[in-house]
Amino acid sequence: MPGGHIAVFYEMAVILAIASTAGIVGVLLKQPLLIAFIAAGIAAGPGVLDLIRSTGHLNVLADIGVAVLLFMIGLKLDLHIIRSLGRVAAATGLGQVAFTSLVGFAICLGLGLDVLTSVYVAIALTFSSTIIIVKLLTDKREVDSLHGRIAIGFLIVQDIVVVVAMVALSSFGLGAGGNPAGLSMPAVLGSSLVLLAGLGLFMRFAAEPLVSRIARHPELLVTSALTWAVLLAAVADWIGLGKELGGLLAGISLASTSFRDAITSRLASLRDFLLLFFFLMLGSRLNLEVLGGQAIPALVLSIFVLIGNPLIVLAIMGAMGYRKRTGFLAGLTVAQISEFSLIFIAMGLTLGHVRQEAVSLVTLVGLVTITLSTYMIIYSHEVYRILEPLLGPFERKIADSEQAVIAPQKDFDMILFGLGRYGSALGQVLHDHGRRVLGVDFDPEALARWRARGLPGTFGDATDPEFPISLPLGGVSCVIIATPPSIPGTLEEDTQLILTGVLRRIGFKGRIAVRSHDQIDSRRVIDAGADIVLSPFADAATRAAELLELDGNLRSVTTQVTAATRSNVGEPTGHWR
Repeated sequence: MPGGHIAVFYEMAVILAIASTAGIVGVLLKQPLLIAFIAAGIAAGPGVLDLIRSTGHLNVLADIGVAVLLFMIGLKLDLHIIRSLGRVAAATGLGQVAFTSLVGFAICLGLGLDVLTSVYVAIALTFSSTIIIVKLLTDKREVDSLHGRIAIGFLIVQDIVVVVAMVALSSFGLGAGGNPAGLSMPAVLGSSLVLLAGLGLFMRFAAEPLVSRIARHPELLVTSALTWAVLLAAVADWIGLGKELGGLLAGISLASTSFRDAITSRLASLRDFLLLFFFLMLGSRLNLEVLGGQAIPALVLSIFVLIGNPLIVLAIMGAMGYRKRTGFLAGLTVAQISEFSLIFIAMGLTLGHVRQEAVSLVTLVGLVTITLSTYMIIYSHEVYRILEPLLGPFERKIADSEQAVIAPQKDFDMILFGLGRYGSALGQVLHDHGRRVLGVDFDPEALARWRARGLPGTFGDATDPEFPISLPLGGVSCVIIATPPSIPGTLEEDTQLILTGVLRRIGFKGRIAVRSHDQIDSRRVIDAGADIVLSPFADAATRAAELLELDGNLRSVTTQVTAATRSNVGEPTGHWR
C-alpha cells in the first residue's frame, strides 16, 4: 500500500465513491443526502469496512464545512429580516422551541441522562433543517403557500435560537484551559469584546465597500468569503469561543451587505461538498454495539419529535386563528431534527460537556426523524386527509386569521384562481370589461398586489377540498383556473385536476376554464371536467402575428381547442357571461 499523501488520495477516492453510491440510493428513496452520507460513514468506519484511516485530513475538511455552514446561517440573520418576521412565525417558532426543550429535558431526565446531557439533547431536538424543508417545499411548489411562508418564518426563528444557544453554551467552556492560546477567563472575555468591537466597526464602515469591490470578480468573491469564514472561525477558536461561533460571526458581519445573496448562492455547492466529510466522520464514529443500547431512548425521543413538535405548532396556530389544515401542513416541517442538532451535540462533545453516547443518541434520533418526516412532508396532503377527522379540536369555529377579505360586493360573475402574471392580467382585462371577478391565490404577496389594484380577492388553497365550498358560487357563471399546469416528475399536487374535480363534485353548474400549455394538458383537463382551455403561449403568438400584420385569418389555438372539445363536453357557444 503506498504511503504518505498517495495513500490519503486513494483512501479519499474510495470514500467518495462509497458516499456517491449511498447518495444515489438516498435520492432513489427520496431521502436527504445527509442520511446517505451518515450511512456511508458507518459503512466506511471501523464497525464495517474500516476504510477511514486519515482522520486528521477528513476532520479538517469537516471543520471547514461546519464553519461555512454556520457562516451561511449568519448571512441570513440580517436585523431587517428579523424585525420583519410575522407575528405567527415568531410565536410559533418560540413556542415550539420552548415546548420541545422543556418537555424534551423532562423526557431525557426520565431516560436516566444527567442534567447537562439532558440540556444538550433537549436543545438539539428543537432544531429543524432549513435546507431539507426548503428543498421539499420547493419540490412541491409550496414555498409561497401560506403554510410554506409560516414554516420558513419559524425556521428563521430557530436559526436565531441556534445562535443564542451556541453563544450561551460556549461561554461555559471559557477560561477552562481549553483554548489554544492558553488564555485565562478575563483574557478570553477581553479578547471576545475586542473581536466583537472590531466586527462592529467592520460592519459599519468597511463591509459594504470592501465586498462591493471584491464582487467585481465573481471567482474572487467565493475565495474571499470562504477565507473570511475560516479565518474568523480560527480566530474565535484560538481565543476559546469555538470554530462554530466564529463562523456565525463571520456570516453576521456580512449579512447587511447587498451581496449576501450572491455569496450564499455561490457557496451552496461548496458547503454541501464539505459537509459531506462532517457527516462521514459522524457516521464513522458511531459504535454499532453502543447504538443497540440507545435504541429505546432514541425511539422515545423520535416519537416525541415526530408527534409532539407538529402538535404544538398545530395548537399554537389554531389558537391564533389559523385553520387546522394550514397548522398541520406547517407543523409537519418540524417533525425532525436537523444537521444543526448534530453540529450542536458535536460541539458539546468538543467542549467536554457530553460523552460520545449522547452524540450517538442524537444521531440515531436524526436518522429516524429525518427519514420518516421526509415521507410525511412529501405525502402531507394524503396524511392530512387520513388524520383530518381527528384534528377538529385544533381549529377555532371561525379561523379569523384566514378569513377572506372580500369587498362589500358579494355577487361575482367569475372566480379566478391564480393571481400570477397571467392570471392577474386576465383578471384585469375582465374587470375592465365590466365583469365582477373574485381573485383567489395562496400566495399572500400575489393577493396583496391584486388587492392593491382595488380588486376583490381572498386567500385560498386550491388543493384544499374544503375551500371551494366556502366560495360565493351562487351567481358565478365561470370559474377560471389560471394556475400553471403541474410539472411531470415533481412532488406537487395537480391543482388544476383537484380543483376541477371538487367543483364538479359540489354541484357547480357553470363553466370551468383551465390554463393549458400543450395538447396533452388540454386533453387532461377536459377529461377532468373542464369546458374551456386557455392557451396563453398560443394566444400570445397569434396576437403577436396580428400586430405584425401577418395573415388576418389567423385564429387562436385556444379557439381551435375549445371548438374541438365542445362536442365532447356540450359547452355552448357564446361570449363570457
